[in-house]
Amino acid sequence: MNAMTTLKDSCLTKTDGLPFFSGLKIDEIEPTVKQTIADNKALIAQKLTELETYTWDNFVAVIDEADDHLSKLWSPVSHMNSVVSNDELRIAHDACLGIFSEYGTFLGQHQGLYEAYLSIANSAEFTELKGEQQKVIENALRNFKLAGIALDDDKKQRYGEIQQQLSQLQSSFSNNVMDATLAWSKLVEDLDTLSGLPKTAIAAAKQAAEEKELAGYLFTLDFPSYLAVMTYADNRELRKEVYTAFATRASDQGPNANEFDNSETIEKILALRHELAQLLDFNDYGEYSLATKMAEKPEQVIDFLNELAEKSTQQAREERDNVLAFAKEKDGLETLQAWDLSYYAELLKQQRYKISDEELRPYFPENKVVSGLFDVVHRLFDLSIKESKEVDLWHSDARFFEIYNRQKEHIGSFYLDLYARAHKRGGAWMNNCRSRRRKVDGSLQLPVAYLTCNFNKPVGDQPALFTHDEVVTLFHEFGHGIHHMLTKVESSDVSGINGVPWDAVELPSQFLENWCWEPEALALISGHVDTGDTLPADLLKKMLEAKNYNSALQMVRQLEFSLFDFILHHQYKVGEEGQAQKVISEIRKKVAVIEAPEFNRFQHSFSHIFAGGYAAGYYSYKWAEVLSADAFSKFEENGIFDAETGRSFLTNILEKGGSEEPMTLFKAFMGREPSIDALLRHSGIK
Repeated sequence: MNAMTTLKDSCLTKTDGLPFFSGLKIDEIEPTVKQTIADNKALIAQKLTELETYTWDNFVAVIDEADDHLSKLWSPVSHMNSVVSNDELRIAHDACLGIFSEYGTFLGQHQGLYEAYLSIANSAEFTELKGEQQKVIENALRNFKLAGIALDDDKKQRYGEIQQQLSQLQSSFSNNVMDATLAWSKLVEDLDTLSGLPKTAIAAAKQAAEEKELAGYLFTLDFPSYLAVMTYADNRELRKEVYTAFATRASDQGPNANEFDNSETIEKILALRHELAQLLDFNDYGEYSLATKMAEKPEQVIDFLNELAEKSTQQAREERDNVLAFAKEKDGLETLQAWDLSYYAELLKQQRYKISDEELRPYFPENKVVSGLFDVVHRLFDLSIKESKEVDLWHSDARFFEIYNRQKEHIGSFYLDLYARAHKRGGAWMNNCRSRRRKVDGSLQLPVAYLTCNFNKPVGDQPALFTHDEVVTLFHEFGHGIHHMLTKVESSDVSGINGVPWDAVELPSQFLENWCWEPEALALISGHVDTGDTLPADLLKKMLEAKNYNSALQMVRQLEFSLFDFILHHQYKVGEEGQAQKVISEIRKKVAVIEAPEFNRFQHSFSHIFAGGYAAGYYSYKWAEVLSADAFSKFEENGIFDAETGRSFLTNILEKGGSEEPMTLFKAFMGREPSIDALLRHSGIK
């Protein structure tokens, strides 16, 4: 494993082992990936040949080190393709997807590897291994089966072909969404057209136009720009135009119809996933998906989502009717269109609670929110966080921080990239840059995370000002981050977020959101951009009163997405075209309370399930929200900054990573199994 090619020098700094983004040489990516994978394959063959007895130290740890090296080579490439993409990088990135897919299949179907892991599991040494090491072996044996180790040669070959095709199709889906988002913009020259929009949104649109050397105000489909129009624009035609462009991205409808159309890509992805599941003796992809999750059967997931829908739909209808009555009284509307709901809901909220997101925005400047977030986790888990300026970054917006524990030991690090920009994938996410692991030489590799959002950037001399929703998003992603960075597990396959069942991985992220609503925490994360004053008592009172405004509407929207995803994969019908549209239409009849227009093609940009890891797993957000709301109830009882409760959550949940089953960890923290009641109470659903 000493054949290190030039990508090491162009992608990794030689001093701190962190990615060297500015030195990335695109033409070296594909040959280096190929060479490193060839080295890894040669190492496996060598070890399988020379060893008579397989142990953790002489086999598992050595193979893991080789794959960790490959992961560290690929990490900056994959990340930059998401945050500063360009045509050359995308081509190089996508050229490697099939290579990685083939390597994954090679590992998963390697009989010698499987037998080596099996021999360790059956050996006397197994009982002497640490619990986390046993979990790695057990997970590996499960994953061999899910990779088709028991298939005959023809089916193994087909499995590999499917995985390669899925890898390319999912990347194509993501690329189409990014291209469609970039392809549309709206230049408004008449300021009167923007009546109702807050000054911050108008200033951002003016700055966006100036950056393109245009006169006027430029609106895009980047989420902050889209959301501002949908929430505040008095001009109904403008709202409709922007909504139409956003809701038809990468589809056969709308202003760029058929140009970046994901219709065929969706059909192929669904067909291949179903074939893959049946190849492995599952009835469908829904069943296959649950093989690695907390939920055990499809019926369990569907019943869970339907129960939440039953408890939420009536209240959601009442909330919709309240907005409609307000819109009728104000502007004579007889029906609410999809582009009306957010606008009139915001006006009604302002009337009812005398508060708006824009009124709160000056109290959440970036520097105060970020430092307040660090203060919150310091009080909860006795951590300190310091920025480092001596690190190579991919963009001037990005920053780098190090985390220290109560003993002042450096335990992890993270990159932070908060602003929306062109050629950056939409949404917010946390990703793994490095995993915590004990190296073969005995040294400890510390975890590093990427934390990425898409908020409005600073305008002029003013710092970035966040809405409270954006503050919640930041806390959410940081919850994922601390799950990854505070782990004490030293086996990379189950350290941090690795090996955590998908329907439990949202527990820490949704858990941390709760502090955004607590007066004691809000005093830390708010400070007026001009005066530094924390959120005044009257605004805080109004904000808390408005917390669950239209919460049932938000609940049924998430249930619509979750049911669509799971039923689409669980009840897939071979050979039937257009199933995605049929299924989402049926789900909407059951749970949606606002009728979507005929042209709506939400599914064509639903990257979570067609390009991300949430296929037949989007329900995980609600599943884990039950866990997180219930876990937070313990802080409500003991105090939101109670040191003992914080330490218990740290030791029972965050530090354990994927080394034990989530239900075991949850019961260790709570002393019982989870209850749905806390979620409904927190959501204000009766």
